[in-house]
Amino acid sequence: MKIYRAFKFRLYPTEEQRILIHKTFGCSRFVYNYYLNYQKEKGVQKSFNLCKDLKELEKNYEYLKEVESSALRCSIFDLEDGFNNFFEKRSGYPNFKSKFSRQSYRTSCVRSTYKGKEYSNIEVNLLIRNIKLPKLGNVKIRGFRDKDRIEGKILNATISKDATNKYYVSVLVEEELLVEKVTPASIVGIDLGIKDLVVTSDGIKYGNLKVLMKYEKGLKRLQRKLSRQEKESKNYLKTKEKIARLHAKIKNYRKHYLNEIANEIVNEYDIIVTEDLKVKDMFKDKKKAFNKSLSDACVSTLRSLIEWKCKIKGKIYYKINTYYPSSQICSHCGYKNSKLKDLSIREYDCPKCGSHNDRDINASLNILFGATG
Repeated sequence: MKIYRAFKFRLYPTEEQRILIHKTFGCSRFVYNYYLNYQKEKGVQKSFNLCKDLKELEKNYEYLKEVESSALRCSIFDLEDGFNNFFEKRSGYPNFKSKFSRQSYRTSCVRSTYKGKEYSNIEVNLLIRNIKLPKLGNVKIRGFRDKDRIEGKILNATISKDATNKYYVSVLVEEELLVEKVTPASIVGIDLGIKDLVVTSDGIKYGNLKVLMKYEKGLKRLQRKLSRQEKESKNYLKTKEKIARLHAKIKNYRKHYLNEIANEIVNEYDIIVTEDLKVKDMFKDKKKAFNKSLSDACVSTLRSLIEWKCKIKGKIYYKINTYYPSSQICSHCGYKNSKLKDLSIREYDCPKCGSHNDRDINASLNILFGATG
């Protein structure tokens, strides 16, 4: 099975490399915005034609020749993808890029052979913690300490700088993965929620860490401080970076916890069943507190992680219908109780068979039966 996997590393450029990275950010953004405006005025064109026009643009703007040429062409391809997504109604109309938002550029991997030896403009050496990038040369990296080398064919690399002024490189690899199909020996139904993030049909509960709520007080204090400071002053930028660092901490904390849960579930069970939740629809017509809790829980991310890990480990993953009333049906007798739409009811006795049910465990059992029934 052919898969695409991205390896993200922390990048430690020298001062000279940092200057070149920022020049490439600016030039890539300029090319993207220039051709977005160009197509607004003259109509949408194929990226092949725009890449030919890019040579003329470089003659008028000499500074474009200072940076890696592949990065400029990749900006044009990204713009074409943006228009394709717009026409196929997957996203809105492409917007102009700003220097105040996330900065990044992508460069393609080019291979050649000379005197029987293969050369590549992007190479990763995990033994000495080094990556070779076009124009930048060798740059120190950190990450994936458990690996000695990256398997597969490198396709491209994306260099980025986040709001905390840290640099990263994400290397996209095409990998041929041999997946052995697992003979199913265990099955589990999973109810995803807010009070408990995961409840399995075996009665195991994974609590919701509520990471945002944990750091919310400090975040609010910093945001109030930022609102009182003069925009773009030194203190304003310092506070802004502190806020960004806190958001990054929340994001990493949450990401680590979700991966731990997904790994544990996928390693334990051979068949995993969840609901096909429409999270975007769940945000509609809800209270602000509910939306914040739902966003903090990241149930959609967790479900995607479980699905991906099942795919690469040969496990079986099922999704049952979004509107299947798993919480309202008694898992013992099948009686449907519409009063259970009230989320405040966490435990109840079935009016028909009298069995005492935990709302979430009952839902996870129904999700399991929904796949096997």
